[in-house]
Amino acid sequence: MADSLQGQLLVSSPALVDPNFRKTVVLIAHHDDEGAMGLVLSRPSTVTAAEAVPALDGLVGATDPVFVGGPVQPEAFMALAEFDDVADAAAPIFGRVGFMPAESEPDELSVRRVRLFAGYAGWGPGQLEAELDEPSWLVVDAEADDPFADDPDELWRVVVHRKGSRFSLMENMPFDPWLN
Repeated sequence: MADSLQGQLLVSSPALVDPNFRKTVVLIAHHDDEGAMGLVLSRPSTVTAAEAVPALDGLVGATDPVFVGGPVQPEAFMALAEFDDVADAAAPIFGRVGFMPAESEPDELSVRRVRLFAGYAGWGPGQLEAELDEPSWLVVDAEADDPFADDPDELWRVVVHRKGSRFSLMENMPFDPWLN
């Protein structure tokens, strides 16, 4: 396997037409020889995190929407958080960002902010690598604010912009190119 993409962002290319991933940004939370798992950062729902998981009430981000993390197990919730001490995370991803432990009391953790996801994106062994060869995805370094972006609708454009001028045409592409 090539290097792990854990902690990197996948940005869907115009070639990716799957409606689950069209114009999305995915944070890769885990990647090894057994496959990969990520969270779509750019698909908010209409339900707030505190409504879905009342234990999160009072944390920064609890009034934000639950995000549709991907098509796999949409009934499962995962809380991504930024920690003062990443050792509090059940599984660190990058920097101070990781998953909140499932059975923890949020007020006992060093959580700075949280984002709740319903479902996740998953790839079997070699599947993500094949998609990268197509190329369905661009790989971009994640920044600490990406998982908690204030405007998830603009996140795709902002992250594509980081790739540089070679991608400026793609950056300004409408969601539906036929509308251009």
